[in-house]
Amino acid sequence: MTDKIQLTISGTTLPVLIEDNVATRALVSALRESSITYTARDYGGFEKVGALGRSLPTSDTDITTQAGDVILYNGDNIVLFYGSNSWSYTRLGKIQYKSLDELKSFLKAGGGNISVTLSL
Repeated sequence: MTDKIQLTISGTTLPVLIEDNVATRALVSALRESSITYTARDYGGFEKVGALGRSLPTSDTDITTQAGDVILYNGDNIVLFYGSNSWSYTRLGKIQYKSLDELKSFLKAGGGNISVTLSL
């Protein structure tokens, strides 16, 4: 299995170092067939969340997220964190970024809906 996927927003791509779990294996399998594009919206002032358009298997545990975390929520939503939250999630990976300002700019934090593309 690959250890990274690509996250593209507004023509800019950052790698995501992924976990090895049942959800990421299913996601990578889907991405081998084609990239996945979905719309994400700001929520709670600390994340972008959007419906993946398919369900992935979960292995939820209580997590306190950090900026850059990529999380599966309810099996069919991807959450991209630019802040922190505690909840029961399945961790997918971590966006590889240089600074919090770079991450917030990349995610258009607080800027409304964005189109997100996941690919290998």
